[in-house]
Amino acid sequence: MLLNPTGGVLGGDHLLTEIVQEKDTHVCLTTPSATRIYRTAEKPAVLETVIQLGEGATLEYLPDHVIPHTGSALRQSLRVEMARGSRAILLDSFAAGRVARGERWNFSEIDSRMEVVVCGKPAFLNRAKINPAAQRPERLGLMEEFSYFACLSLFADEFADWPQVAAAMHAELEIMPQVKGGVSLLSRGGCVVRYLAASASDLTRMNKKLWDAARELVVRLPAFDHRKY
Repeated sequence: MLLNPTGGVLGGDHLLTEIVQEKDTHVCLTTPSATRIYRTAEKPAVLETVIQLGEGATLEYLPDHVIPHTGSALRQSLRVEMARGSRAILLDSFAAGRVARGERWNFSEIDSRMEVVVCGKPAFLNRAKINPAAQRPERLGLMEEFSYFACLSLFADEFADWPQVAAAMHAELEIMPQVKGGVSLLSRGGCVVRYLAASASDLTRMNKKLWDAARELVVRLPAFDHRKY
């Protein structure tokens, strides 16, 4: 469990997390609960994570979703550097705000970047910037009625059976028709699943289903319960 002792992130905070996995290690990283981003009067909150995987290392990085409070601003980045034979399951997700309190898209900005480098070569770069004042996310063709977004990314050096993995991910999405999503294969080897959910419970269930399937197909291990209860 990665624990921020403040219980939330304030404007002007800059949290840097650096993780180094040695050769042939296997680590599952998560958070005890959602990450709350509080209102800022001026500067954004900054979350920066850099992870290095040694040869044959396996990483499962599955933090709970980000909840931006009204008036908050967040800039976050995740960079994963993978060595030969390493594997990674990476989850990035956020909410439209404190939905249960009727707060949707009341934050100032979310600027998020994810970069994955495998054996020194770029494998994946994802950048998202949401500014509700400039463009309302609930518009047709964007988030619409959904309040939760997630992206699950899978990478494994020297792994070739990505079409089977993509098909399995698609099958899991079909089990929950209330969650809308799609699966894409990456040109350099890998698979990305993006999906939208209307509730936190639907998001959590979908995260677990996809993680279980990814663990079986890519990591070759059975489902794992991290016991957040």
